[in-house]
Amino acid sequence: MKKRLLGSSGLEVSALGLGCMGMSANYGPAADRSEMIALLRKAVDLGVMFFDTAEVYGPFINEELVGEGLEPVRDRVVIATKFGMGIDPKTQERTGFNSKPDHIRAVCDASLKRLRTDYIDLLYQHRVDPNIPIEDVAGTVKDLIKQGKVRHFGLSEVGADTLRRAHAVQPVTAVQNEYSLWARDVEATVLPTCEELGVGFVPWSPLG
Repeated sequence: MKKRLLGSSGLEVSALGLGCMGMSANYGPAADRSEMIALLRKAVDLGVMFFDTAEVYGPFINEELVGEGLEPVRDRVVIATKFGMGIDPKTQERTGFNSKPDHIRAVCDASLKRLRTDYIDLLYQHRVDPNIPIEDVAGTVKDLIKQGKVRHFGLSEVGADTLRRAHAVQPVTAVQNEYSLWARDVEATVLPTCEELGVGFVPWSPLG
């Protein structure tokens, strides 16, 4: 398996990452848990070391699955997860964007428990919250990095201007936007900005 450095951050990942969302949500019923745990560990054996999840996948159950599956090999893998969505605690329905600083801190602590780890390698803002200045989001993640709970900051589905503003407060390690033959809009401004700032780019749904 080839390796990649995400921008100038020093974070090394496998060239192929495993997006885990479909194991629990969004592409039909959740798959068999034991089979998915076996799949996660087989992926590691084959050289995959970069795994992507989020609290909203399920919600919550995908992080729990990834945490259980990767716990025995935690020192060999890079785990990325995400905050930024409001989730009703009773119905578990999404309630819109939520990147309030207190919410980010609470989500981080909950994700750490579900992932069975004491640090998150890469913490993305899942979607930009128009009601919260990106500087406040970046500053909150900066504090989590200082506390040792998070190692790297990422942004998902972000534009070039917002990326610049966030990067000025806390260096952004990776941007995760959709990119495939069907979705090439990032080529106009996002990819050049990532290259300029030394930010890694992680395409989601690269197969379209």
